[in-house]
Amino acid sequence: MTAEPADHLAFKPLDGGWGWMVVIGAHISIGFAYSTSKALSIFFTAIQDDLGASSSETAWISSIMLAAMYAGGPVSSMLVNHFGSRPIVMVGGLMCGSSLAIASVGTSIIYLYFFVGIIGGFGLSLNLNASLTIISRYFLLKRPLANGLAMAGSPVFLCFLAPLNQFLLDSYGWRGSLLILGGLILNCCVAGALMRPVTSPSKASSGEEQKMVEEQPNNYGAKLKESCMENAKFLDLSLFKDRGFVIYLIGNLMFIFGAYAPIVFLSAYAVDQGVEEYAAAYLLTIMGFVDMFIRPSTGFVATTKWLRPKIQYLFSFAMIFNGTCHLLCPLLNTYPLLVAYAVLFGVSFGMVFALIFECLMDLMGNQRFARAIGLVTIIECLPMLLGPPAAGLLVDIFDYRYLFLMCGSVITVGGLFLLVMNTLNYHLLAKEKRAKDRKQNENATENQDQNGVLEMKRTPEAKRTLICLKDFVAVH
Repeated sequence: MTAEPADHLAFKPLDGGWGWMVVIGAHISIGFAYSTSKALSIFFTAIQDDLGASSSETAWISSIMLAAMYAGGPVSSMLVNHFGSRPIVMVGGLMCGSSLAIASVGTSIIYLYFFVGIIGGFGLSLNLNASLTIISRYFLLKRPLANGLAMAGSPVFLCFLAPLNQFLLDSYGWRGSLLILGGLILNCCVAGALMRPVTSPSKASSGEEQKMVEEQPNNYGAKLKESCMENAKFLDLSLFKDRGFVIYLIGNLMFIFGAYAPIVFLSAYAVDQGVEEYAAAYLLTIMGFVDMFIRPSTGFVATTKWLRPKIQYLFSFAMIFNGTCHLLCPLLNTYPLLVAYAVLFGVSFGMVFALIFECLMDLMGNQRFARAIGLVTIIECLPMLLGPPAAGLLVDIFDYRYLFLMCGSVITVGGLFLLVMNTLNYHLLAKEKRAKDRKQNENATENQDQNGVLEMKRTPEAKRTLICLKDFVAVH
């Protein structure tokens, strides 16, 4: 369950150099991927008034966008394996930017569901998976830090886009705002241009070209064969045979189910507790501001020699911490206490998302990560789609307290599950390794005994041959 050794890879990752430029590109790409659906909520009231939609109908725009972003994981992974990360991120940025621009002329909520939710969400999926994959190919020892810096794009862009969208809404309305936001997302094309393919030093003579690590076109037959093999692995179900992967997946699904509803309803809960609207909106800004520093800090801490081998435990602790914060939230009914909750929420949320993909890389290794992330994201789209509506249903039936209790309980149980099952998995892995070593030793001993018997069999024959030779020499 530790990171894949460098000598098991086709090359040794650079752990620096141009990789830091790739991290900047991933920071931009991931920032837009995670923050766009949340920042769009600024326009919902204006959309309701213009299109005559209800609050629940407009809320589905963000839910569909997130679900499409996760559901497109396998397709994105397959395309990254074929063409590399650079063109896929550029296509994803172009697709998402164009979809928002087209949606700005929409006349119905269904129109927005399709262009903003489905088309835009799939474009964000291309950005997310390609960015994570290229980081896994540029970094090994410093990978947690690189992932933390890249994932910090989400809170950074959320803090930037939320006030910007409010300004755009006041100045140009929701239609003009979508058009301008679509143009901003085209910066993902620039971010993708930074993600040049990894090259490994060739062992051949200087006149030969370097071998590209990311797949490049060779002859037609080889490319066709690779294409067929990758299509057959569109969903690599063999990953379910990996015990560590299944444990990670179950815990991750529980976190995703309860992760986003507290963000969506935090401001509304504060207003319900008597907090002024603008002050309530600042809670998300506080949470995002703390989050943006915690993600790279967690990544840096996770690179230390004491925590790197046990990074799965750190991820479990972060989930339990996050769930406990939500469980305590219903007890907080004053603004200073809600500010404290927002700070702790930002710390715990940042820790989880700094580690959530690093833990999967740690389990799957560089070679299987692209297929694993595709399978994980398509499975995650269901709890992503159902979590916020389920929380909203609790608000409609009861009140906001039950929303936080539900989300906190699910996330805490998921963290405890990961803690217990990872401990068991470490124990079983050690036991299996001892059994394997013992079997190898027994086989080696067996081979030595067989060689000894053969030597003993050969010895009398050699003696008789030597005696015959001596007699022959004596006679002649």
